[in-house]
Amino acid sequence: MNVRKVSRSSGASAFTPPNLPTMPTVLSTASVTDYGKRRSAIGSAFGFLIFSALAGVLIAALTIPAVVVAKQATDASAGFFDALPGYLSLDVQTQRNIIYANRDGQPVPIARVFDQDREDVAWDGVSGYVKDAAVAGEDRRFWEHGGIDIEAIARAAAGNAVNGEVTSGSSTIAMQLVKNLLIQRALRVENPRAQKLAYNAAIEDSLNRKLREMKYAIGLEKRYSKQDILLGYLNIAGFGGNTYGIEAAAEKYFSVSAKQVTLPQAASLVAMLQQPNLRNLSDPALYPANKVRRDFILGNMRELGYITTAQYVDAVATPIAPKLGPVNNGCLYASDAKFACDYATRLVPTLAALGTTATERKATWAAGGNKIYLSIDLNQQDVAQASLAASAPPTETRFALGASAVAVQPGTGRILVMAQNKDFDNSGTGSGPTATAVNFSTDKQFGGSSGFQTGSTYKIFTLAQWLKDGHTLSETVNGTVRTFQQSSFNSRCARFVGVYAPKNDSPGEGGNWTVAAATVASVNVAFITMAQQLDLCDITDTAKAMGVHRADGSDLRIFPSAVIGSNELAPLTMAGAIATIGANGVYCAPTIVDKVVRPDGKEYPGQEKSCSQALEPRIASTVAYALAAVMKSGTGRPGNPQDGVPIVGKTGTTDHADQNWLIATTTKVSLAVWVGNIDGGQQNLRRTTVAGTNGYNTKFNIFRTTMSSLNSNPEYRGDAFPPPDQSLVRGVGTTAKR
Repeated sequence: MNVRKVSRSSGASAFTPPNLPTMPTVLSTASVTDYGKRRSAIGSAFGFLIFSALAGVLIAALTIPAVVVAKQATDASAGFFDALPGYLSLDVQTQRNIIYANRDGQPVPIARVFDQDREDVAWDGVSGYVKDAAVAGEDRRFWEHGGIDIEAIARAAAGNAVNGEVTSGSSTIAMQLVKNLLIQRALRVENPRAQKLAYNAAIEDSLNRKLREMKYAIGLEKRYSKQDILLGYLNIAGFGGNTYGIEAAAEKYFSVSAKQVTLPQAASLVAMLQQPNLRNLSDPALYPANKVRRDFILGNMRELGYITTAQYVDAVATPIAPKLGPVNNGCLYASDAKFACDYATRLVPTLAALGTTATERKATWAAGGNKIYLSIDLNQQDVAQASLAASAPPTETRFALGASAVAVQPGTGRILVMAQNKDFDNSGTGSGPTATAVNFSTDKQFGGSSGFQTGSTYKIFTLAQWLKDGHTLSETVNGTVRTFQQSSFNSRCARFVGVYAPKNDSPGEGGNWTVAAATVASVNVAFITMAQQLDLCDITDTAKAMGVHRADGSDLRIFPSAVIGSNELAPLTMAGAIATIGANGVYCAPTIVDKVVRPDGKEYPGQEKSCSQALEPRIASTVAYALAAVMKSGTGRPGNPQDGVPIVGKTGTTDHADQNWLIATTTKVSLAVWVGNIDGGQQNLRRTTVAGTNGYNTKFNIFRTTMSSLNSNPEYRGDAFPPPDQSLVRGVGTTAKR
C-alpha cells in the first residue's frame, strides 16, 4: 500500500486533497482550492451531461431490483429530474441561543437554550482529522467528483440488482448535505400538515428523492467550493439525540472543541454519521458498534494516505473513552441565576429585537443564534442566593417555606438580583420540597405565582396619596381599633356595604398619632383613618402609577382592606414601586434584558424602557423622609445595614404573620425581600423558629446581608435623598378622627 505522508502540526490533521495528478510538492491553500474548484466544475458539467441520459436506466437500477424497467417509469423519472430547480443554498441552520449575565462588570454566559444543539464553526475551527475522516468514511472521491460519484452509483446499482433490494445508496457528501438541508427546511415549516409532507419527502426511500438529491448536489458543487460543502455538512449533520454539528458533538462526547479533536476522536465522531442513534457515545452499550465503524474509517484514512501506519495502529489501539460534557439545554442547567434565566426566556414573545409580532419573535428564538444579555449582577446574585439558603433553608419540612429577594435599579428599572430559597427545576420529574419551577419573584404570566399579600408595605401608596391631596406628616389621625362602616369610605369607582373591623399589629397602638409617627410604627387603624379622608380609587391610581398590579393578572381589588395590603402582588412589583421613591418619583418598569445580539452580529436594545413621573419630586422626597425614619428607628430598623448609606423603606406583615416583607431603597438600588408560606397555610412566622432564629426576623437577615453587599459596590452605593417639602412635613391642624 502506498501511504502518503502527511505533515501534522499541533496535533491537528492538515488539509490535503488526496490523489491529485502531477502537482508541485508544496501547494498553497489557494492553489488547492483553485484545483478543487476546477475539478468540481469539470465534474459538475460532466455530471449534468451524463446524468440525464442515465437517469432513466442507471437510477432505476439503483433503486428498483427488477431487471426490466417500464419505459413510462424511466420517462417520468427523467422528467422529474429535469423539472427540479438547479441548486439549493446553504441555509443558516438552527443554532444555540446563549444567555449572558454580568460578573465583575463583564458579560459571562450562564445558559444555552435551543431547539437543536448546534454551533456553526468556520473551516479553521475544525480539526483536520475530522475533515479527513469525513471524506474517508463518507465519500472517498469527494475531492474528485462534481457532486455525484458515477463509480459509486454503478457499484451500488450492481449490488442492489444482485441483492434484489436497495442495499447501497451511493450518497456523496454533497448529496447528504442536500438531504439534511431539506430535512431542516421541512422542520421549519409552521403548518403541521405541510411540515409532515415536506419531512417525508426529504427522507422517503424513493427514486424521486435520489434524483432530487443528485441534481441539487451537482448544483451545490457548481455554486460552492469543496470546503464550503464539507464544512456545511459537518455543521448540519446529526450526531445522536438533539446534537447537531461537529462543534456540539465534540463538546458533548469529548468535552473539547471541534478544533481540538484527536485522530481517534475524529473517527469516532464521523462513525456516528450514518447511524447516529446506534453509534453515538452516550451509552456504553453503543461503544462496540462505534468502534467497528471508527476502525473502518481509520483504515480508509490510512489507505488514502491521510495518516501513517503508525498513526493508524495507535488510533485503533485507543479505547473508546468519551468524556461526556454536561447537559446544557435550558435554564435548568444554567450555571447561575436560573430563575432570572427562566424569566428572560418567558419574555421572548415581548422582545421587539426578535421581530414585529409574537409569532415572529418565537420563530426567531427557535431558529437560534441569538445572544441575550441580562442586567443581573452575578456577584450580588450569589450573595442574595447564599443568604436566602442560610436564613430560609429550602430543606424546611414543617411547612412550605418560600423566600425571595429582588433588587432593582431606580431610574432605569434594571433588575440586578432575582433570587429565591428554592432550587429551580422545571424538568417535570418531581424534585421534592427543595425545588420548584415557580418563580416567587414574578407574575404568574411569566412563570411566577399568584402573588402574596403585601401587608403594611402597601401603606406607602396611601401615604403618597395623603401628601398629594395636600395633607401633611404632622397631622394626627386616630389609631384606636374600632369598626368602620364601609360606606364611609370615599370611592368614585366602587361602592361598599357592610362593616370593616381592622386590627392593629400590637397592643397599645391606639389613640392619636401623627402621620409620621404612625408610619414609623406602622399603625394599621391610623392608615385606615387616613384612607377615609381620601378616595380609595385615587390611592389605587397612585399605586398603579408606581407599577402596582396583581400577580395573577386580574384587576386590583379596591376595598378598605386593600389599604393595608390585601392584594396579592409579586416581589418584583414591590421592588419597582419602592424604587420610584429612590428615583425621586420616577417609576421605571422593571426590565431584565439589556440587549439582544442577533445571529448576524447586529445589536438591538433589550426590553423597551418605560419610565414616567409617577409622583411629583416634592411628594416623593417627603415620602422618603417619612420612610427613612422607618429604617432608622421604626419597624424596619433590624434590616438596616447601618453602613452609612441613606435608606428608606417599609415593612409588611399579614394578619397571621404567614407573609412577611421588607421593601426599601437607596438612591441607587431598591430591594424587596419576601418570606412566607407558599401553600396557603397560615404558618405564623412569629411563632416559628427558622434557621435558629424567630421566623419574623428572617426577612431582616436576608435583607441586611443582601443590601450591605449592594452598598459595598461603588456602582450601587446610594447618596443623600433630596430634602422633603417642609410644607408637607410641618403643616398644622388635625384630621377628623372618624
